[in-house]
Amino acid sequence: MDIEAHNPLFILFTLVLLLSPASLSAEEKQQHSVKAVTPPLPVLPLPSNSQLKWQQREMIMFLHFGVNTFTDSEWGTGQESPSVFSPTGLDAGQWADTAARAGVSLMILTAKHHDGFCLWPSAYTDHSVVGSPWKSGHGDVVREFVTATKARGIDSGLYLSPWDRHDPRYAANAKVYNQYYLAQLQELLNRYGKVREIWFDGAKGKNAPNMSYYFSDWFSMAKELQSSINIFSDAGPDVRWVGNEQGFAGTTCWSTINSTSLSIGNATITGYLNKGDSKGTNWLPAECDVSIRKGWFWHNSEAPKKLSELLEIYYKSVGRNCVLLLNVPPNTTGLISESDVERLQQLRGAIDSIFSSNLAQKCWVKASSERGGGFEAENVLDDDHLWTYWAPSEDEEEESWIEFRAKKGKIVFNVVRIQEAIGLGQRIKKHEIYVDGTRLARGSTVGYKRLHRLKMGVVHAFSVRIKIVKSKETPLISSLGLHYDPYWNPKEQVNP
Repeated sequence: MDIEAHNPLFILFTLVLLLSPASLSAEEKQQHSVKAVTPPLPVLPLPSNSQLKWQQREMIMFLHFGVNTFTDSEWGTGQESPSVFSPTGLDAGQWADTAARAGVSLMILTAKHHDGFCLWPSAYTDHSVVGSPWKSGHGDVVREFVTATKARGIDSGLYLSPWDRHDPRYAANAKVYNQYYLAQLQELLNRYGKVREIWFDGAKGKNAPNMSYYFSDWFSMAKELQSSINIFSDAGPDVRWVGNEQGFAGTTCWSTINSTSLSIGNATITGYLNKGDSKGTNWLPAECDVSIRKGWFWHNSEAPKKLSELLEIYYKSVGRNCVLLLNVPPNTTGLISESDVERLQQLRGAIDSIFSSNLAQKCWVKASSERGGGFEAENVLDDDHLWTYWAPSEDEEEESWIEFRAKKGKIVFNVVRIQEAIGLGQRIKKHEIYVDGTRLARGSTVGYKRLHRLKMGVVHAFSVRIKIVKSKETPLISSLGLHYDPYWNPKEQVNP
């Protein structure tokens, strides 16, 4: 009897020998030694998880609604009687349905505008829906709003105006008014469930009483009550104003900026807000606010902007590394007007028709170099626009590029889409687009999304090359697209 064959220690020793690298064939040794290529180091600063989710929304909706709706005003005086607020058919479900059909995932309601009228029954003032004939003073617009959005899978946001033209505490002293403001902020963030974005601004009239807002206290309270909330203001801390109300970002637009250079309500920094800062130490992306009509509140004399205007806004906001906040004001009935509903559906239909098909997917793709396994050029054609990406070799000495070549015939397009893997930071400073060897477009920043509508219109090409001319560290491209926009006719339009 072979005693060693039945010895547990002998059996274990034999297995170790068989599984050791020395016992493997040359091919097995090679496979055994292969290790995954590590991702490149990030370029700081980086976005938070809530900022990444916000960026992916691309287009969100503002709802300006209140006493101004019924007085045909933009800025109320604060002297309006609550009785003027009398919608006869308010339906927040219609608002949310309109947003859902437009592809909107976040809606922000003006819970209180500068006139001080509150769309919820606040315990701290009677200048609210409590004094309105709507639902005999028992209504709550904010409650109906958040209930409607939640039922349709849409997130809610709220605007609470710092400037209050009605409440006497505003003209009293800073401490008293800031206590009042914080009390209402706590009502909204404690009473109405999850709020994804809270909107603060520094707007106030030239003759308004001088008032110091305790923004740091407000921001801290908001984060304490809802840790994942994004706070919007001129100075963030999560989302910054783009610096204008036309919905246009700068042709250069960094998500990074130096927050120490910002202050809320400072008109001298609008250019800085519009462009951001390549050397910024804070991740503070820009939101482009603009109304579908001329005014922010509904006026019977106004009509929605043309589709071509809205598309231009889309290209100059979403297409320049921003989120578009499009205001769609309910009317005196308490509904979004049918003309606005139709225009929104047209806008969504146009966006879908342009970008639902990526002509680059019908092409061969190659690059100047690749970092290694997991970072191939083909990654720019998958559905993950954040965490899969093409990365050139860090040893590449010349400008990095990625190129598409038609597999059959020519590519017919007039829009080029470029997206960076911003989860590892914003990097690209300068890029160029070549069609069949001729440069047809160039730009600076890319960020989450950069859209180029070609100035010459539709082109027919065998090849398209995107060259990264200048970048912070190794450029990382998460997605590329070649698209056809049937609405783009540069012969009839300007400012492409």
